[in-house]
Formats: sequence, C-alpha cells, structure tokens
Amino acid sequence: MTVEVDFGDDGLVPAVAQDADSGEVLMLAYVSSEALERTRETGRAHYYSRSRDELWEKGATSGHVQTVREVRVDCDADALVYVVEQAGGACHTGHRSCFYRTVEGERVGERVFDPERVYESE
Repeated sequence: MTVEVDFGDDGLVPAVAQDADSGEVLMLAYVSSEALERTRETGRAHYYSRSRDELWEKGATSGHVQTVREVRVDCDADALVYVVEQAGGACHTGHRSCFYRTVEGERVGERVFDPERVYESE
C-alpha cells in the first residue's frame, strides 16, 4: 500500500535529507509530487526550488548527488525524510550539512568543497 502524501495548498511538502549511515541531518528542502515521483523512479534525490520555481536534481551541477535508500513519510503524511547516501557536501556553501552552525554562530560542521570552484560555470 502506498501512502498518499498531503502536498497541501501550495503543492509542496518539506523533506529532510538524512545520512543513511550516520543519521546526520544534511539539509531541508521542499518536494512536489513530480519531485517525489522522479526520486522514486531514479533513486536520486529530486526537490522543488521555491526561489527558482523549478524541479531540480540534487547534485546535477556539483556532482554531489544524493542516492536515496528510502523515503519515509510522517504520521500526518505532510513531511518526508529522504534517507540518503551523500556524495560530497550537501550544502551549496561547501559544507557537508546545511546545519553547520549553531544559532550563536559557532561553526560545528566541516567544509568539504570550495563552492566557488564547483559552481564557477553557473
């Protein structure tokens, strides 16, 4: 039985990407029904960019793809967790995780690539 995801009025649900081995939270993004369908078809994480108003495949530009081992849905069916194998960094700033600092500004995560070199052709 497939769970029917509630994409709400805007057609999007939040999705947390979590490292399959360590459990580390890597990022939060939004997913449309098309993004979820593409993720399930390809085994690679797809999201919906609210700022660009388009579907995107994680790592299509950087090579830092997310191979999805499992997609989990919460009890209300209005939020997802992508359990992933992360190649390189998940964050466009060059960090392994988008959650690389505390609210006090302390850096707690490592930088794993230089974003200027990775995204210079954009």
